[in-house]
Amino acid sequence: MTTRTALRRGLRLVALAAALVVLSAGLLAAAHRLKFTGEPAGWAKSTGHDALWLGHMWVDGRRTEQDVEELAVRLRRTGIEDLYVHSGPFERDGSLRPDKYPSARNFVSWVRKHLPGVRVSAWLGQAVDGTLDLDDARARERVLAGVRQILAQGFDGVHYNFEPIGDGDAEFLELLDRTRPLTKLLSVSTPQIEPYPLMRPAARAVLGHDKYWSQDYFKAVAARSDQVAIMTYDAFLPLADLYGGHVVRQAELAMPLVPRDRLLLIGAPAYHDHGVPGLDAAESVATAARAARLALTEYGSRELFGLALYVDFAATEQDWREYRDAWLQPG
Repeated sequence: MTTRTALRRGLRLVALAAALVVLSAGLLAAAHRLKFTGEPAGWAKSTGHDALWLGHMWVDGRRTEQDVEELAVRLRRTGIEDLYVHSGPFERDGSLRPDKYPSARNFVSWVRKHLPGVRVSAWLGQAVDGTLDLDDARARERVLAGVRQILAQGFDGVHYNFEPIGDGDAEFLELLDRTRPLTKLLSVSTPQIEPYPLMRPAARAVLGHDKYWSQDYFKAVAARSDQVAIMTYDAFLPLADLYGGHVVRQAELAMPLVPRDRLLLIGAPAYHDHGVPGLDAAESVATAARAARLALTEYGSRELFGLALYVDFAATEQDWREYRDAWLQPG
């Protein structure tokens, strides 16, 4: 084979690979657009099992009881029954410093007073791609010790958010198993489920870590938890109907995998700093809510299903209106 022939063959292979990428992207976009069509049923809306991620200022002393009273005014007529308040992160060795949450006990007591019936979980986690090593048994022991000490502040439960947890990570499953006896409420933030075959290895090849979990691994995590909240945002899809179709796909994949006696939450992006042009407009609470309603309509009635809004300190009045009008009381 001559050099020129080899070059031509190489160029053809590159062109074929590029064509396959374009074709795959086109098919994926078409699938997402199709899923985000139709009208959701009137009954497909909040059943009062929604959640809200809260920033660290609620437990570090920057917020007062008056602030909780004002939060209560906003939340009383919503479907939000779970608050995940950021109380960490864990240190590199897995320990949890008490000075991270000096006002936690106060916050919990204020919520009990002004929002009776609303549960408060300590949102705990850390980066696990070079910071905290959950494969280290000693680090996991320290994590569990931190869980014990923070639950003593009166929290109803623990909400884990370790990123990125790889698909099939056995040590994370062990951590969930060992956390389960310590708390009456265990919830987990999860990555997105692999939307279609081969997307997980493709994303891993580009990012260097898993962006998606397989259905089997997601199911294993859900089986060990009381609540799972899929972080459906940061999908990097530039149009609202593409993002909406993606959320529909996530919800429809998750519903059969989460036992009916466990709460499945769809993360809704109440923040506006995606850092990529167009994504702030494409990803919205309204789009996530409509997508969740479409998925619910297709699947059928499910009581333990809701939206989890991320995050309180970035949410605008528009976000709250979208939550109300598109999910809580859709017209």
